[in-house]
Order: sequence, then structure tokens, then C-alpha cells
Amino acid sequence: MKPTHIEHIGIAVENLEEAIKHYENILGLSCYAIEEVKDQKVRTAFFRVGQTKIELLESTDPEGAIGKFVAKKGAGVHHLAFAVDNVNQALSEAESKGIKLIDKKSRLGAEGLQIGFLHPKSTLGVLTEFCGRSSTF
Repeated sequence: MKPTHIEHIGIAVENLEEAIKHYENILGLSCYAIEEVKDQKVRTAFFRVGQTKIELLESTDPEGAIGKFVAKKGAGVHHLAFAVDNVNQALSEAESKGIKLIDKKSRLGAEGLQIGFLHPKSTLGVLTEFCGRSSTF
């Protein structure tokens, strides 16, 4: 497994509409998609900067992962996502190297991508995500 590029940087926000305005008005970026991922209790907004995307994440439930993150740490960088050719294979390879996984198998995320997370206790304190179109071995 070798990441092909940084797929996106996930940023937790308290208010998605205000954050979108900030990125559009201050940085001149254009939001190209807003999506709710119900099983993750989050609404997302995406911006493209070259090949990399910025994903803004607003909690739809205080008990969801983003809600808990914002309550504990405040708004800010939440995770770093790497594009891989095969998410399940990448997760399996990471686990074989002693990395603690949050997801043993890929699941559906925003933009129809297969996703899987590595635990930050095993990744130098950075919540790390693998993303890709393929999830089969």
C-alpha cells in the first residue's frame, strides 16, 4: 500500500454555513458539494485546492464523532486522508504492521468513497483515513 496523494484534510467546524463563507470570502475557494452522511452524524462541504480537497465537517448530533471532537477540542483540523488504490488492502497492511484500526473493513463515506480510519494512538496522534473507490481484495 502506497498512498497516491493527500485526498483531503478534514476540518471540524461548529457552523458549516459560516465556515463555507470564510473559505469562499477569505481564501477565494468555491464550495462544490455539500452532503450529509447520516450514519456518521455529519454534514460535509468540499473545496478543491489543486489535487487536494478540504472537507469541512459539522456535527448533526452532539454524540457523533465530530460533535464529541468539537466539544472536547473545539473546531480545527480533525483528520488527514490519503488516497489509496484499495482501502481494505491498505487497512489490512497497516494492521499487519501493528497499527490499531478504528475500521477493520472499509465503509461508505462522503462523495461515494470507501473509507477506513487508523487510530491516532498508532499514527503519532494524527487521525488518519484511507480513501478510495475500490474496497475489495
